[in-house]
Amino acid sequence: MHRAAGIEKLSTQEEWDLIIIGGGATGLGAALDAASRGYATLLLEAKDFAKGTSSRSTKLVHGGVRYLAQGDVALVREALRERGRLAKNAPHLFKNQAFIIPGEQWWTAPYYTFGLWLYDRLSGKLSIGKTRYLSEQESRRRLNGVKEEKLRAGVCYYDGQFDDARLALTLAQTAIDKGATVLNYCAVTALEKNAEGKICGLSCKDAISGTEYNLKAKAIINATGVFANDIIAMDEPGEKARIVPSQGVHIVIDGDFLPGEDALMVPKTSDGRVLFAVPWHGKLVVGTTDTLIKDVHYEPKPLEEEIEFILKTAKDYLKRAPTRADVRSIFVGLRPLAAPKEEGKSTKEVSRSHKVEVSNSGLVHIFGGKWTTYRQMAEDTVDAAINAGLLPQKACQTVDMALHGSLSGAHLDDSHMAVYGSDAEKINALAVQDSQLAEKIHANYPYTLAQVAWAIEHELALTLEDVLARRIRLLFLDARAAGEAAQKVAEFMATRLNWDSVRLNSEIESFKSLVAQYTLS
Repeated sequence: MHRAAGIEKLSTQEEWDLIIIGGGATGLGAALDAASRGYATLLLEAKDFAKGTSSRSTKLVHGGVRYLAQGDVALVREALRERGRLAKNAPHLFKNQAFIIPGEQWWTAPYYTFGLWLYDRLSGKLSIGKTRYLSEQESRRRLNGVKEEKLRAGVCYYDGQFDDARLALTLAQTAIDKGATVLNYCAVTALEKNAEGKICGLSCKDAISGTEYNLKAKAIINATGVFANDIIAMDEPGEKARIVPSQGVHIVIDGDFLPGEDALMVPKTSDGRVLFAVPWHGKLVVGTTDTLIKDVHYEPKPLEEEIEFILKTAKDYLKRAPTRADVRSIFVGLRPLAAPKEEGKSTKEVSRSHKVEVSNSGLVHIFGGKWTTYRQMAEDTVDAAINAGLLPQKACQTVDMALHGSLSGAHLDDSHMAVYGSDAEKINALAVQDSQLAEKIHANYPYTLAQVAWAIEHELALTLEDVLARRIRLLFLDARAAGEAAQKVAEFMATRLNWDSVRLNSEIESFKSLVAQYTLS
């Protein structure tokens, strides 16, 4: 991926079939869907790909056990189907993950075994594992980091686990492979309408050069997630908000707090929420909270009560109670919940299903949804543009489409390079050819300067944060280590991107300020 070629197309392309605003899961999925159908497709992201919600998930590709309990069978069936498709289309990014629900009471395990039997049935031929009841002895053996009194029995079921930001980059790469133009750091500043009041284009500004562009398009999609209300205001000033954002907090601790390969799922905590403890890149991600908020930011901050809730719940279940000092990183994501028709609904009651709407001006909106169903959301959104008469009819191509780097299971391994799929060989070759590129960026982690070079040359990384937060996930795994690696990585990037000393120091200071938000004092 070369950004200069994409920027040049902003000046040379007379009209786009489709412009997508937003470079998270939803927008990138739509870009791939549209490009693979043969539409001239442009995606514009104001910051970096997956900078917002799409890099801050619980790292699960799941049907949603909680939604089944709420009776939303249609949503669960859709999500399980999409989970199975992603497992086939991107096996280098998808992992079958066993989850164990502890049977604290005599009836807990049998109750959930029955409910999860239905969960399995809904997945049909795309099932990734069979639910089964676990005896007290087996439960305690497999979850030997959990207090024994919590494990009178257990139930094991299967869902998917993935790296969200890496999947976002893979979608961007696949969309480009299919002919799309995909740009980060290029914000939409205004929408353009014709004499009949219909959307016919937009204005955008390249944050790197400061150049502004006026672009024409047959159709425009608003796929900006929690920031959708801002684009709505450009189209319909004063219109009621369509997104109700909620905040989810996760803490990352060392993997030895829950030894083994299995994840812990607590279906009902003290306040009725679900809590997960999921192995991820050698660490343990514990969360999440669900707190309604009013204002949205690219770097939301955790509330003290959210931190305490997670630590307290973890203490209730884990033999070794994690303290604030054990937290390697803390990250906060915002969920773009589609606003409910009924006032006063809690975030736990608001459906995670998505909504596609076309405004009077012809602006196509995609609201709500979740990572698991990104492909279906993209298909529905592009179909809506077709059905509104904005685009010619072309069939969706993504159901069985292998994503960039896709490898068969025989070629996969559990190393930190697995997420690159077939590109891993090329990155390893760089390290062989140049001894500097073989150097680790931090003594305690396996990531190398070859990965940094690859991020710059092939993954549109433009800032220190892009590399250490989303191309390499070190900020999310160990924020302090990421801060310690910042100087070395920034100096390397400066030589590749021709940064002067002012830019170099600015990148380092900016990133270290960010590190402070991902650590607990």
